[in-house]
Amino acid sequence: MRLDKYLKVSRLIKRRTVAKEIADKGRISINGKVAKSSTDVKIGDELTLLFGNKTLVVKVTEMRETTKKDEAENMYEVVSDTNN
Repeated sequence: MRLDKYLKVSRLIKRRTVAKEIADKGRISINGKVAKSSTDVKIGDELTLLFGNKTLVVKVTEMRETTKKDEAENMYEVVSDTNN
């Protein structure tokens, strides 16, 4: 699944266009490598998202094409959530 779609479906980022912009600015990495919006995400990957002064690291645990709001958080596991 594409990175921008995964971020939207998992509700880590609300809109796919915003996810694409953030990824294309180099603020998202997968397993330590900077990722573009079209990069494939697989179960077990570790995503690092940089939001201004906040860094969120999550591990991908599930893939779905669509999901309900209350089930979206089951798609990932938070590894760390820090404010810089």
